[in-house]
Amino acid sequence: MRVLGDRSARKRAGLPPTGRRTAGLGATQSVFENPAARPTVPPLPPAIIETDLLTVEDYRATPDGTRYRLVEGELYLMAPAPDLFHQSIAGNIFPLLSRHLEKKPHPGKVFIAPCDVYLDDNNVVQPDVFFVSNARAKLLADDGIRGAPDLVIEVLSPATARLDKTTKRRVYARTGVREMWLVDPILLQIHLNDYARDPKKAVRILEDDETFETAVLPGLAVAAAEVFKR
Repeated sequence: MRVLGDRSARKRAGLPPTGRRTAGLGATQSVFENPAARPTVPPLPPAIIETDLLTVEDYRATPDGTRYRLVEGELYLMAPAPDLFHQSIAGNIFPLLSRHLEKKPHPGKVFIAPCDVYLDDNNVVQPDVFFVSNARAKLLADDGIRGAPDLVIEVLSPATARLDKTTKRRVYARTGVREMWLVDPILLQIHLNDYARDPKKAVRILEDDETFETAVLPGLAVAAAEVFKR
């Protein structure tokens, strides 16, 4: 559920109103008291309306007991809990990564949702699984991750698939995520996004009988069959 940054939406989300808007003069608006005295003039451009984007401060002000994500300055109410297969996939991926990270030298840490990732002032997300390398260890904070992880993994669900595949994918590319896996439980596919190679589309689409490697974690070979194991 999308919650826009206007007064009524803020009220529904339990947020204080800002109400800062600016508007230009509309094309039909007259500056003359007597319309008959109005000269013939070319129409003015459409009114320009600016609405404040919601920020991390607004996100942190949401009421206890509600779960939102903040994407491009808009609040999205979290959908009900995903189905068991979705959770099984996330549960399969986490140990695949954590076992690899036990090898020395220790390259970083892996986390599983729910955990806040503060990408910038207008984007706070909770990826299903994500990895932060030692090179980005300074991003780790008590309340979450203050910056972009190296690797983000999103398991698609009907309620979030469109947002994950479009806006969030672009946000991840823009804010410094190195690699993103979009895992499709219906098609049994993994869309591998390597943003250094192509920031706009997946560089590889893997079927459930394939194995792949990731540039973020050298030496890790992932069998898609293990990801989709029920």
